Amino acid sequence: MSISRRELLSRAGRGFGALALADLLQGAERDPRAKAKSVIYLFMHGGVSHVDTFDPKPELTRRSGQPLSAELAKTIKTSFIHDPTKAILRGSPWQFKPGGKCGTPVSDLFPNVRERMDDITVLRGCYGDVFDHAPAIYLRNSGSQFPGRPCLGSWITYGLGTENKNLPAFVVMSDGSTKSGPPAYGAGFLPAVYQGTVFRGGENPILYLRNPAGVSAEAQRGTLDFINTIDKMRPATDSTLEARIESYELAWRMQSSAPEAVDLAKETPATKALYGLDQPRTADFGRKCLLARRLVERGVRFIQIYSGTNVGDDWDEAHNDLMASHTRMAGKIDRPIAALLQDLKAHGLLESTLVIWGGEFGRTPLSQGQNGRDHHPYGFSMWMAGGGVKGGQTLGGTDEFGVQAADMRIDAHDVNATILRLMGLDHEKLTYLYQGRDQRLTDVHGEHEFTKALVG
Repeated sequence: MSISRRELLSRAGRGFGALALADLLQGAERDPRAKAKSVIYLFMHGGVSHVDTFDPKPELTRRSGQPLSAELAKTIKTSFIHDPTKAILRGSPWQFKPGGKCGTPVSDLFPNVRERMDDITVLRGCYGDVFDHAPAIYLRNSGSQFPGRPCLGSWITYGLGTENKNLPAFVVMSDGSTKSGPPAYGAGFLPAVYQGTVFRGGENPILYLRNPAGVSAEAQRGTLDFINTIDKMRPATDSTLEARIESYELAWRMQSSAPEAVDLAKETPATKALYGLDQPRTADFGRKCLLARRLVERGVRFIQIYSGTNVGDDWDEAHNDLMASHTRMAGKIDRPIAALLQDLKAHGLLESTLVIWGGEFGRTPLSQGQNGRDHHPYGFSMWMAGGGVKGGQTLGGTDEFGVQAADMRIDAHDVNATILRLMGLDHEKLTYLYQGRDQRLTDVHGEHEFTKALVG
């Protein structure tokens, strides 16, 4: 009788033996035709306005400042306006210009990314139905608006493992605290070993890589062996305990590999300048993007970088002042992101690295107060590059005002199913037995029909 890898793991249980067995079987179900081996997910925390970045709306600009007609109001769906007939349309204050040879229009908020559009496919038909930050972040990351389910990074590392045993398989980089908290990059019901490892901002992303004075490597190894011996006396049913044991072992291995991986001193001055490390505004995000390139170069499977997680200095400040918030936030990331794409390509890594840009939702094409835009999940944009994605194109679209996703509509489940497919994983077959059923990232949802258009 044949038995699947998942069934074998389920029967083996969740002890250390199961984790070791999973490690031996990593990659057994990956589609060998898939080009993407690693993911760098640039998550725009707080919500970026699609009509001010990658989805130009000339009609919205022409009608800016005008109230909605009763007929048009019937097509508008918002979370904050009880009477849409009193809403005011707000056009973009930024100019859109064609980018790359393909001519994809991008606003002046992203002049450097605009130059890389030949490598990028913009997905303009994204949509959802959750307009509060935390549940929307959970939905994009885990397929559910409620915390407690495994995130995309955990599913991918569970399915594919890592190509470097001395570094975490799943790394998270943030500049503050997310509105969703750690569950956004948690392992949920998967063994806790698959949760994201957080790297700090600044020049020292990992603390305590060196032993305290007077503690030799031999003494540390002896301590770890003793702890492992004691821990294994307990029944091997607690994945949190197993993850803690593995974290000690990983920390031991990282002491030899991580210092070199996170040390940017050997990068050339030209590379550092490319990422904007020489400018205060771009230095932090640029350092994270450069570190991401170094990590995928060393076999790290999934890296998620958050932009805009400092309260009062985030994308969500668009509620009160769209121009100030978006100018400030885009100015921090535009140059580093363009550099990441250019640098990955120069190192021959872009074809095997899937770069994703997006957030939990967009911002409304209607005016909030005098100068703002509210949350808007009903139509917004993401983009992808590398990993076999055909650049220089746009897929899907919103209506003429940017209100509703109208063409090639794709929700969070469709996006996640496609990401898994690009990584060589079938979202319907990547499962884990929990509470009596085979659970998956996309639950009973998810289509990846637009993958063919995405890869050309």
